[in-house]
Amino acid sequence: MDISSIRKEFSILSQKIYNRPLIYFDNAATTQVPRHVIDAVTQYYNESHANIHRGIHYLSEKTTAKVERIRMQVKDFIGAADSSEIIFTNGATESINIVARSIEDSFIKAGDEIIATIMDHHSNFVPWQMVCKRKNAIFKVVPIDENGNLNIDALKTMLSAKTRLLALPYVSNVLGSVNPVENIIQLAHERGVPVLIDSAQAMRHERINVQSLECDFLCFSGHKMLAGTGIGILYGKKQLLTSMQPACYGGGMINSVTEQNSTYDELPFKFEAGTRNIAGIIALGAAISYMEKIGMDAIFEQEALLMDILEQKLKNVEGISILGSPKKRSGVISFNLEDIHFFDVACLLDKLGIAVRSGHHCALPLLHNLGQSGTVRVSPAFYNTCEEIDKFIEALQFISKTIRK
Repeated sequence: MDISSIRKEFSILSQKIYNRPLIYFDNAATTQVPRHVIDAVTQYYNESHANIHRGIHYLSEKTTAKVERIRMQVKDFIGAADSSEIIFTNGATESINIVARSIEDSFIKAGDEIIATIMDHHSNFVPWQMVCKRKNAIFKVVPIDENGNLNIDALKTMLSAKTRLLALPYVSNVLGSVNPVENIIQLAHERGVPVLIDSAQAMRHERINVQSLECDFLCFSGHKMLAGTGIGILYGKKQLLTSMQPACYGGGMINSVTEQNSTYDELPFKFEAGTRNIAGIIALGAAISYMEKIGMDAIFEQEALLMDILEQKLKNVEGISILGSPKKRSGVISFNLEDIHFFDVACLLDKLGIAVRSGHHCALPLLHNLGQSGTVRVSPAFYNTCEEIDKFIEALQFISKTIRK
């Protein structure tokens, strides 16, 4: 991979912060956007900006065709069987909430059970917790072992005839733990339990084929894979989406409306009320094209290499405590420095031109379970370099030695 050429696509990386070259290691929160994607969005606004579907004029038909081609592109990218299984949303959070709202009235009753995990992001934890509260159902949480791996034996005991859904992350956004989702899905399906996978942290690190996984739902966000904010995907098996009620009502998802009744459009449109983020959809299509041109395997390999180098070098920093040692780690590493608050570490790194994330990372149940109030989180992307890792380690060593003394 020609990193120098790739970095030229990301002009933001060439700027200086506090008179120091920017080192951007907050990619688990949001990736930067390449020129290819920016140009695609600019072209849309310059040449074909119009609302989609139902318009019969040239711009509307042109943009509608473009959006539906991107729906097919996403279908192929994740290996779905049908483009009607691809729902455009504003992000993984909305995708999960759509499923939660839709199944609540139709499929959940008092005494039923929904299972999430202790490592879930709040977006894949709180919606299910609230559904259970409203329906007087039972909310179960799968624990982790001492290394940060999901406790599969505990999950086996939790699954029951009353379990209506299992929700879990493909990759933990705090520990970087890669869950054995294929085995977990099989385990759940043997008991007749559908599975929702939050793959927001996995899309740049793992090759995902929803038919091979046989997951029932899968969600991800464009802004974690070079597309910018405000766009996401909900994948659902066609038979499940067909049986579910819409979660949001309005224009674009209606078949007919009378004073007393309404009927809904076919898939995928019945879940796409209102005007979609058209520019975001175009950005997502351009981002997928850009990554596929580089080669997804090349991106996976580069990011895995950077993670290996980063983890090995972090272990040599004086006073560091790395959270978890999972069987497989991907995308992120969280840590604390002895006697230095995580906010202070992140602030000092920022003054040295290095962007990282600090806080609870929207995973308070996990942090509480680990006895932490927050951490520093570092997350490289394929456009980062080994030299940037070296500078980051030097900065940490300086902070550790200077502040702790």
